[in-house]
Amino acid sequence: MTDPAKNPLFRFPGLKPAAWLFFIFLYLPIVVLLALAFNDNEQATIWTGFSTRWFGIVLDNADLIRAFKNSLIVATTATLLATVIATLAALGMNRARFRGQDGVNALISLPLIVPEIVTAVATLLFFIMLGFRLGLGTVILAHTVFCIPFAYLPIRARLEGMDPRLEEAAQDLYANRRQTFLRVVLPQLWPGIISGAMLAFIISLDDFVITYFVAGAGATTLPIYIFGMIRIGISPEVNAVSALMLAISIVFVAASWLVGRVRR
Repeated sequence: MTDPAKNPLFRFPGLKPAAWLFFIFLYLPIVVLLALAFNDNEQATIWTGFSTRWFGIVLDNADLIRAFKNSLIVATTATLLATVIATLAALGMNRARFRGQDGVNALISLPLIVPEIVTAVATLLFFIMLGFRLGLGTVILAHTVFCIPFAYLPIRARLEGMDPRLEEAAQDLYANRRQTFLRVVLPQLWPGIISGAMLAFIISLDDFVITYFVAGAGATTLPIYIFGMIRIGISPEVNAVSALMLAISIVFVAASWLVGRVRR
């Protein structure tokens, strides 16, 4: 492994301090939020002692639990649909070679580059033009489309890392396409599918911008509920909810990364 001190990048004056400042600016507020989630004081920013009572208050909040259930419904449904579509797209793009293939890959990955506010406004206008009634259904549709690239990239990367000679060997042993896919391709592809699904799930669970635009009455998800709490005023309850969301996100992102490394 290359010694960071010998990395040519660190020869530039001021790069190390700039990198440290970047990480401090990025992660110090998160550390402060986690600490204040265990604050005993009702004032969110004044520390008076350690307490876990705000987590109990959060778990007893019926409206918050309802919003969390909506988030789970949306994230689970959108993840299943997006993962199936992404898997089929990745298999098709990996097997076929055609003119404009790079352009199609770019179009699939475009939602990762386009500002989310643009996607949200465009999706809202699209639903209005079609006469769709805003609710959980429109949120699920919007999240499904938005999550496809997040599921597609790990699956496509897994396919590109697979040895094509294994499929050829299976066909030489008189396995048909279905048998080859089920017994050779799919067992190797599962880590990529699971990794992509986990990533899509956490992206959908945490999404605020798209949900805020396309959700109707009765379709309040947890990020929308947290936003409503902040508008009233920041309390330790908000810190506790944010800490729980952060913990869930870290677990899923870490699990997605670990699963993606299986058999690599």
